Parts: sequence; structure tokens; C-alpha cells
Amino acid sequence: MALVGQPIQPRPASQPGSGQPLSAASTTRARKPRGCRPGRAIGFMTMSTLKERLRDDLTGAMRARDELRLSTLRLALAAVKDAEVAGDTARELGDAEVEKILAREVRKRREAAEAFAAAGRAEQSSREQAEGEVLAAYLPSQLGDEELRDIVDSVLAELGVTDLKAMGQVMKATQARVAGRADGKRVSELVRARLSAS
Repeated sequence: MALVGQPIQPRPASQPGSGQPLSAASTTRARKPRGCRPGRAIGFMTMSTLKERLRDDLTGAMRARDELRLSTLRLALAAVKDAEVAGDTARELGDAEVEKILAREVRKRREAAEAFAAAGRAEQSSREQAEGEVLAAYLPSQLGDEELRDIVDSVLAELGVTDLKAMGQVMKATQARVAGRADGKRVSELVRARLSAS
């Protein structure tokens, strides 16, 4: 009970049913970061630098109105996108995986160019060849014949095999060392030739 002539002091807020005063911190509701849901972590994915380069060059080709490069890069990026969503869960491809896709696209165009040339369709053959050259520029420098032969001979010597039955084993070891610097068909033909000559 307040005495006459004495000022009335304000009573501090208290937690319901506790009789204990609330602190300044407890009276402010904590804010949750936007975009966060309880029980879910935020993940970050790093885009392949090769994929970034393809996209940047696509933009450059668009500005320069370079129809050949624009069309070729669009198709290449579409192939990369198809591979990213092909599994049960969509994922970002790394540089090595993007290189494999580009190598496959280069091979397709080379084979198409050869087929068109054999059919006497020079214009279509030239187009396929030009598209292949655009994509090949994004791949590692290709091995020369002598370099590739040295790798194959080294693998054969290390494995100690001389029979065509070991073709798969030799190819696996050789491809690991080649690391995308030579077309698979070219490697296969050389491995077969060296085993046959043994």
C-alpha cells in the first residue's frame, strides 16, 4: 500500500504464473532467418567453372550474332542439363563430367560429318565439322599419336598382357591415364592394334 505523498513505482512485467520479472531480452521475440525451415539445412552448390564458361560464351555469341556458336553452345548446355536431371535427384555436374559430355558431342558431330560426306552432302558435313571444332576448344589438348602410343605401350608393359582377352582391362587403365585427351574410339583402335601385334 503506497503512503500519501510518495510516488507510485511501476511494477516490472512478470512471466505468467511465475511472479518473476521478465528481462529485456526475454520480452523480444527472436527472429528466424528468412528462407529457413525447422529441421532443414541450407545447402550451397558450386557451379562447374566449365559450365559457367559455356554460358558466358553463349551470351557472347548471342551479342555477336554468331549463329554457329550460339546454336552449338545451346545444344551442348541442353545435353549437360539432360545429364543433370537424368537420375532420381537433380544435381550439378563437375568439370570432369561436363568434359565427358562435350567429348561425346564432339564425337557425334565427327561421325555425322563423316556420314554426310560419304553421302555426298558436303554442306551438312561441313556444318557438323564446324560445330565439333567449336566444342573441341573446351576440351583438354588432345594427345598426339606418339604420345598416345607411349601410354598404351606403358600400360601393356605394366599389366604384362598380350592377349585380346585383356582388352577391357587395358582400356580401363589406358583411359584413366588419357583423362579425356583422346577419343575413346581412337584409344580402342590403338589398344586393339597393339594387342593384335603382340
